[in-house]
Parts: sequence; C-alpha cells; structure tokens
Amino acid sequence: MKAVYLFAAALAAGVSLTTTAVLAAAGDYEFQGVAAETKKGDDVVVAVRLVHKPTGKPVDGAVIIRTRIDMSPDKMADMVSPVAAVDAKEPGTYAFKTDLPMAGRYLFSLAAKVQGEPETVVGKVILKAVK
Repeated sequence: MKAVYLFAAALAAGVSLTTTAVLAAAGDYEFQGVAAETKKGDDVVVAVRLVHKPTGKPVDGAVIIRTRIDMSPDKMADMVSPVAAVDAKEPGTYAFKTDLPMAGRYLFSLAAKVQGEPETVVGKVILKAVK
C-alpha cells in the first residue's frame, strides 16, 4: 500500500518513476570513404570507415546488411555494379570488391546494424574512379 501511495505522490508532483536508457541514434554514425580516389577497373577494392560522430572513433563489428554502387552522381543511376565484402585491414573499416568500369563518380550506399543500436545505420559515400 505504501508503494501505491508513493507512486501517486510522485505522479502528483510531476516526477517520473520510469528509467530510460540513453542510446545513440542512427544519425550519430557516418560512413566515410577511406581513399579520395581509386583506379577504375574490374575487381577493385573500395573501403569505407564507419565513425561514431560524437566521439570521432571508428566503429568495429558492425554488420553490413545492404550495399549498392551506382553512377547516380554522374546521372547514370542505372549503371549499377556488383558488391562483395572482403576482409578489411583496420578496425572500423569495411572493404568491398566491385567493378568501376569507367572513370567518374560512384554513389556507394550502405546500411549496417551496429551492436547496441536499435536503428539501422544508413549512409552514402561518393567515390571517384580515375583512369
């Protein structure tokens, strides 16, 4: 009975008795290109880094659940290349093998699940392929 009284008193005083966990939001993460440029060609390896923006630290152990590379920055969104994950060299870095058949700008879209983050982290990185 005492607990009910305390609960009612707390509500009357405008005090919340619930606790909330502080979670990072999916917007607190950002994918960044590792290299400013890469050579065009078949079986090219491109890498991105996933960073926790408030701390600036790379995020290791994320599970990449969706990828797409196309040439939409150069108005050729139909020009899509296959993407396959490969081993990365550094923690927080994610590497992929793809085809960049011509010089130009490519949009690399990614979605990832980060441990402890309920929302899916999505990002886009523009890659530049050169001759």
